[in-house]
Amino acid sequence: MTSDANGGIRRCPRVRLVGVNIPSSRRVDLVVVGAGIVGLAHAWHAVRSGLSVVVLDRDDRPVGASVRNFGHICTSAQAGSARQYAEIARDAWLTLAASAGIEVRESGTVVVARTDAEMAVLDEFAAARAGEAEILRPGDVATRLGWAAPGTVGGAFLPRDLRVDAPSVIPALVAYLRGVGVDMRFGENVLDVRDDGVRTAAGWFPAAAVAVCVGHDVDRLFPGLADEGAVRRCRLRMMEIDAPRASTIDPALFTGTSLLRYGGFAETAAAEGVRAELAATDPELVDHVVNLMATQRPDGRVVIGDTHHYERTLDPFEDETLDELLLERFRRLFGVDSLRVRRRWRGVYAASQVSPYLLASPRPGLVIASVTSGIGMTTALGFARDALERHGIL
Repeated sequence: MTSDANGGIRRCPRVRLVGVNIPSSRRVDLVVVGAGIVGLAHAWHAVRSGLSVVVLDRDDRPVGASVRNFGHICTSAQAGSARQYAEIARDAWLTLAASAGIEVRESGTVVVARTDAEMAVLDEFAAARAGEAEILRPGDVATRLGWAAPGTVGGAFLPRDLRVDAPSVIPALVAYLRGVGVDMRFGENVLDVRDDGVRTAAGWFPAAAVAVCVGHDVDRLFPGLADEGAVRRCRLRMMEIDAPRASTIDPALFTGTSLLRYGGFAETAAAEGVRAELAATDPELVDHVVNLMATQRPDGRVVIGDTHHYERTLDPFEDETLDELLLERFRRLFGVDSLRVRRRWRGVYAASQVSPYLLASPRPGLVIASVTSGIGMTTALGFARDALERHGIL
C-alpha cells in the first residue's frame, strides 16, 4: 500500500511472476559460479580440455579475497594435499605467464628468524626438504632483503615460491579466459543451482555440469555442506604502506609467526618451541592469530599483514588497535620510527578446522569447491584440476 497525493491509502497493483519468460542461454559443458581464483581455475582447466564454459559472478568485477591478498604463491611451505596442489599450481602459474602474458615473478621468499627457536624450525625444515630451503646467515638475510632487520639471528630462502600482483592478475586472468572462449558473465545474481544448470535473476544457464566456487558464501547456497565442513569466515586486516627507506624488496617476506601458519613449518618438532616462545613474549600475536608477512607491489608499495579472526557472521566494526598492532611490529621489523599507510582493507575468506578444502558432489554433475585455509592463490590451480577430474568433468 502507498499514500496518494491527498494522504489517502491506495492499493498497489499485484506483481505477477507466473508465466514470466526468463531467457535461457545455450547449453554448455560447464557453468562455474564464482569468479575468484578457485572459479577461474576451474574455468581454465575446463576450457583447456576443450569444454565450453560459462562463469557467473554476482559482482561487476572481482572484488573478493582473490584481489585482497599478498599475491604470494607459497609453494615450499605447504604440507599434505596442499603441497601436492601447490606443486601443480606452481606449474600452472608459470604456464599462464608464458601463454597469457600474466606477470609471475620467481622471486622466492625470505624467512627472517629473530630467535634461536625460530632458527631451529628453519634448520629442521631445510634438512627435511632438500633443495627447497637455503639456510641464511644474518648478513645473507640483509643482502636479500635490502636492509638488516634488527635482531636477526639467521633465516632461510625458499627459491621456488612465486609472486603475482593480486589486484591486477585476477582481471588479467579474466581477460585471458574471455580471449580463449570462456563466457564471463558478471552482475549475475544466482538464485538456484541444479545439476543441469544455474538460474540467475536474468536467466537460465543450462549445463552438463556445474561447479560452485563461492568461497565462504557456500553457506548461502548449501548451508548443510557448510555445517558439515564447519566453514566459517576468516576476517583479516591488511594494509599497503610506502616502502621503508624507498627500498626494493624482491622476495616475499616471512617472519617467525609464519612458522606456525604453514603446514611445512608447523609440522616440525621445533615449531612447538616457537609457539611457546610467542605465547610468553608476545601473546597479542597469538591472540589475534597474526602472520607478520609482506610483499611489494609493482608500484613499490608494500602490502603488510595480517590478523585472523574467525566467525560465522562477521562483526561489522573494525578495531583500530589491530592496525596499530601490525604497524608497531612492522616498525620493529623494518627498524624505522614511522610507516606511511596508503590503503587499509578487510580480507574475508572461508576457513575450517576440519579440512583445508571443502569438496563435495551432492549429486552427479554438481561440484562444490572452496579453499578453506587461506591458500587459494597458492593451490587453487591444483585443487580445481583435482575437483574436476575426481568428479568426471574432465
